[in-house]
Amino acid sequence: MKFLAAVIFIPAFLLGGAVQERDRAKVDEKYKWNLADIYSSEAAWEAAKVKVAAEIPAVAQYQGRLLSSAATLSDAMEKLFAVSKDLNRLGTYSSLLADEDTRNSRHQAMRLEIGQMRSTLSTQSAYIAPEILRGDRATLERFLTTEPRLKDYRFYLEEILRGAPHILGEKEEKILASSGQVANGPASAYAIFVNAEFPYPTVTLSDGKAARLDQSAFADLRALPNRKDRETVMSAFFTSLGAFNGTFGTLINGEVQKMLFYSRSRNYPSSMEMALDGPNIPVAVYQHLIDGVNKSLPTFHRYLKLRQRMLGVDQLHYYDLYAPLVPSLKLDYTPEEAQKHVLAALAPLGTEYTTTLQRAFTEHWIDLLPSDGKRSGGYMNGSAYDVHPYLLLNFNGKYIDVSTLAHELGHAMHSYYSNKTQPYPLSGYEIFVAEVASTLNESLLSDYMLKNIQSPEARLSLLGNYVESIKGTVFRQVQFAEFEMRLHEMAQKGQPIVGSAVDKLFMDITRKYYGHDQGICIVDDYVAHEWSYIPHFYSEFYVYQYATSFTASEALAVKVKSGDAAATKRYLTFLTTGGSKYPVDLLKDAGVDMTTDEPLNLTIQSMNRAMDEMERLLAAR
Repeated sequence: MKFLAAVIFIPAFLLGGAVQERDRAKVDEKYKWNLADIYSSEAAWEAAKVKVAAEIPAVAQYQGRLLSSAATLSDAMEKLFAVSKDLNRLGTYSSLLADEDTRNSRHQAMRLEIGQMRSTLSTQSAYIAPEILRGDRATLERFLTTEPRLKDYRFYLEEILRGAPHILGEKEEKILASSGQVANGPASAYAIFVNAEFPYPTVTLSDGKAARLDQSAFADLRALPNRKDRETVMSAFFTSLGAFNGTFGTLINGEVQKMLFYSRSRNYPSSMEMALDGPNIPVAVYQHLIDGVNKSLPTFHRYLKLRQRMLGVDQLHYYDLYAPLVPSLKLDYTPEEAQKHVLAALAPLGTEYTTTLQRAFTEHWIDLLPSDGKRSGGYMNGSAYDVHPYLLLNFNGKYIDVSTLAHELGHAMHSYYSNKTQPYPLSGYEIFVAEVASTLNESLLSDYMLKNIQSPEARLSLLGNYVESIKGTVFRQVQFAEFEMRLHEMAQKGQPIVGSAVDKLFMDITRKYYGHDQGICIVDDYVAHEWSYIPHFYSEFYVYQYATSFTASEALAVKVKSGDAAATKRYLTFLTTGGSKYPVDLLKDAGVDMTTDEPLNLTIQSMNRAMDEMERLLAAR
């Protein structure tokens, strides 16, 4: 999936909870995004929607004569991508508006309307690939060589040729295209259920206060300094998910069976191979990552033992994983302080980069603060090609929120530069490279903070945050990637995908990663339900890319932080490349080869160095 029509997001479990004003009407306007940059009003959006809907049928007018001339093929490509661009603009507006308050049925309906229009466009354009494949390749190559208007569409057309074994006839392609809305049912139902309708539990904490554990509050309260509170919060939250085990099992089964249906329809050996074939990622990269992380579990277990030591507990439990490593230290930041630190940290990327970042703050690209009904977590949406990127956050003033701001701004700059530099058909980049810019920003922020804070306790906290980011982005996401791979293998083998079976699979893998059987970290029984809290499993084979991007960015960041001007220039060029090449090739051009062990090895080395310093600081206490 290219970022062209996608959202890059940080889930709620990586963000803090809700502590600010929850009534959106009372949130200061300077902390809200301005959707009027896309459409001046909902009425303007409606008018644009009617216009685009009328244009969609025109995509089919070239059917049967695509290769009759270079001019006809050019006209067809221009029409298809023009409609696609307008549709993405419509979709960006409706999606952002719906996420301001997921309880607003009107705005949810607007988003669904665009989903239906996307399905219609897919149906109207379903003839293109089969017709191209039936044609004479020599004729197509001659058109590409002689017609300047086709330059921007070469990659798209060559992708059709590469995918020939998996493209069906026109009739079959239309059927698959028209199934889009039905296929989105499990993901849509899951999103509404967990964001707007799930009966989240209320618990009483040690101070006597009651707390309702929605996703945002859970992410905050699971880090409470009182250990009993942490256990109460995590147990109640995951147990409440388990009470709907049948529902979540049915939803994830629908999603998995959808992928199995499409993969078999398109003659792929597995759902994973179909998902990875889109961005042309070798399956070996996925499996190699899982194998490499499993070999690196001793380093992860070293971290868990260090965490146990710093918390001063006799036995580490899963509910201890989010407790602050330095509980006496409070690193709190206002939105303005967060902006100041992020801009300073990213200065090595140049004046043009930071000047553009400032526009994100002053021109209302960001919806910063949490509010009732607002979508949890955080993301960046750069799909409105002619406008600018948008960022949704739930900022709560913690260091993790500052880091998340830097992260999402990395996505924003990647989209900004790609949209600015590449023509629309080549501007959308694959998810595989999407997390590189975001995680490199986080690395620069961590480096900047460590250079400017000398307090041993503060350094311990920041180093802990850095190691935590590797834990969360590499080990945790690869744990999820292995779970997802095994889940789809179950479906491939005809094994039933029901809640209890998914629980067992998730628990077995989680206990392996956390060293449960060795007594390194006890994974309590209720953790078996955690998978139902992870929205990524409805975006198939997405999570491994957090880890590949993180390790790639670590390899690139080492050179940028060293002051290597050539490496920095290559990286900034990478941000402008969009989808002009396959992602593995784009990263090779930037200076990192994802088919080798080097990126993961460098990350593990960095993790061990950070833990070395943490242990020195602890010894000097």
